[in-house]
Amino acid sequence: MPDLEKNMQKNEKDTGSKDEREVPKLPVPPLQQTLGMYLQCMKHLVPEEQFKKTKAIVEKFGIPGGLGESLQHMLEERSEKTTNWVFSYWLDDMYLNNRLALPVNSSPAIIFARQCFKDVNDQLRFAANLISGVQDYKALLDTHALPADFSRGQLSGHPLCMKQYYGLFSSYRLPGRTKDTLVAQKSNVMPEPEHIIVACNNQFFVLDVVINFRRLSEGDLFTQLQKIAKMAENEEEMLPPIGLLTTDGRTEWAEARMILMKDSTNRDSLDMIERCICLVCLDSPSRVELSDTNMALQMLHGGGYHKNGANRWYDKPMQFVVGRDGLCGTVCEHSPFDGIVMVQCTEYLLRHMKESSKKLVRADSVSELPAPRRLRWKCSPDIQTHLASAAEKLQRAVENLDFIAYKFEHYGKEFIKKQKISPDAYVQVALQLAFYRCHRRLVPTYESASLRRFDEGRVDNIRSATSEALAFVKAMAGDKTAVSDSEKIQKFKDAIAAQTNYSVLAVTGMAIDNHLLGLREVAREHFKELPEIFTDETYLTSNRFILSTSQVPTTMEMFCCYGPVVPNGYGACYNPQPEHILFCISSFKECEETSSGMLAKAVEESLLAMRDLCHKCSSTTAKPPAKQGAAPQLQ
Repeated sequence: MPDLEKNMQKNEKDTGSKDEREVPKLPVPPLQQTLGMYLQCMKHLVPEEQFKKTKAIVEKFGIPGGLGESLQHMLEERSEKTTNWVFSYWLDDMYLNNRLALPVNSSPAIIFARQCFKDVNDQLRFAANLISGVQDYKALLDTHALPADFSRGQLSGHPLCMKQYYGLFSSYRLPGRTKDTLVAQKSNVMPEPEHIIVACNNQFFVLDVVINFRRLSEGDLFTQLQKIAKMAENEEEMLPPIGLLTTDGRTEWAEARMILMKDSTNRDSLDMIERCICLVCLDSPSRVELSDTNMALQMLHGGGYHKNGANRWYDKPMQFVVGRDGLCGTVCEHSPFDGIVMVQCTEYLLRHMKESSKKLVRADSVSELPAPRRLRWKCSPDIQTHLASAAEKLQRAVENLDFIAYKFEHYGKEFIKKQKISPDAYVQVALQLAFYRCHRRLVPTYESASLRRFDEGRVDNIRSATSEALAFVKAMAGDKTAVSDSEKIQKFKDAIAAQTNYSVLAVTGMAIDNHLLGLREVAREHFKELPEIFTDETYLTSNRFILSTSQVPTTMEMFCCYGPVVPNGYGACYNPQPEHILFCISSFKECEETSSGMLAKAVEESLLAMRDLCHKCSSTTAKPPAKQGAAPQLQ
């Protein structure tokens, strides 16, 4: 996500949460502007003959009094009647209609700095401290006391919509046969959930965090977690690893859930999980060397069925993983909120834990606390079949993921800022150069741009594979003809300017992806057949994001990662710090064209080449010590 949309939470008394602050409605961009930008974005990414055909289709769609104008009019009418004209279209398209399994394909992970737990009690104390932080944070949300976020960077000072925060602990992604449902706990009839679910040894336990209207202290939580850890060891009580079902494809999980729901015991257990505040997963040791790369892999998929892959419930938005070996982090179901919101929440919790770890944990309650309850399951042969199938598919996903966490240590965002360039635009251009070095072409690229300056705003797409980026990468990658340094510098400046300009358009609601999606969905609602513009090969290509990228900056010691969104693609998440940049690059081993290690190496080469170009551009810049020829290291 670009720098200019990074959030800052102000704590001054004059900044109430979004409830007291109005943010404008998302505008509908002008039709001709979007159609022109669409052609401009795709011209250099598809064959010439194909583009000619597309241009004719787009021009026909956009003629005065034509189909495009009538769809635009319908979209403008929709905008007047709804809070946000694209919200439900976008949510369905991005998440709820997607049938792929959540681990790797959809759910991002946040990895904390490795903890040093001397024994199981250290692990449980950490978990108790974390739960206590969740209760504090949820209290801020329940009283609408969370300080408002404001945009930063080039377009700073705008209040941002805070609604996504309210989905952190009160929503649930319910699987459906053809489409999932995002359930929000907004009912005044149902009481607020006062329990969390603890997963331990693939078993699930109800931990009440409020008993007799009193919030449990950290000492109480620790005592209860000790009881759960002991109960989870009891071999005789062991139940099947039902959490595995949530790792399956969404249609398969929906079918399995319908079978489970036939039994009242299962219905009760599902209800407790679906209404809980969050999950805390007490993981067994992962038995791998805890490099950044391995920690990220464990957090993305739990290491598979034989490790901690079944010690999860992927439909819940926030799962906090606390591993016996010190591997800790958050696994998020992405549909209720965007990356920056989960980072803000997680950083609050880590700060809370840092502060409260200095304090003495209060003594346990004098009165005896009721024992936590194990959730029971009745498993039919059909469920056993679903479990076996889910376990096998998860194992395949584990074996298929090609992932590297690569720390580029030659320079960080401070050097880039000295060049008077946005670090985000700079890294995006570097990713285009890296991809071109590997594959000798550019492809439709996705970079998330926050729309939170608008009511119910989620994200739109910054299309980073600009024609200016292509001209620059061709000049840099030495395609036969030699290009002078001055030409390279000019093409570099043009690529940065194009990236920056598109970023500004995107965060101000003027990008093309949401608008085209809105026009397509309005057409779907009103016509039997989709207009040709949406069935054209160029449009289909434009929505296959071979390079899916996002800037997720952090201020605490942690990082974010996710998987690719297409079988032949890359996920590229990056975290620019003052003196280094951490890249998390993912791809699939089954695709012969892609290699995460190869792209990481190309990223390093590209960033070094761009630094050298910056030095030529400004000879006054002092040259940092070079570390030439270092290959990407596993972090």
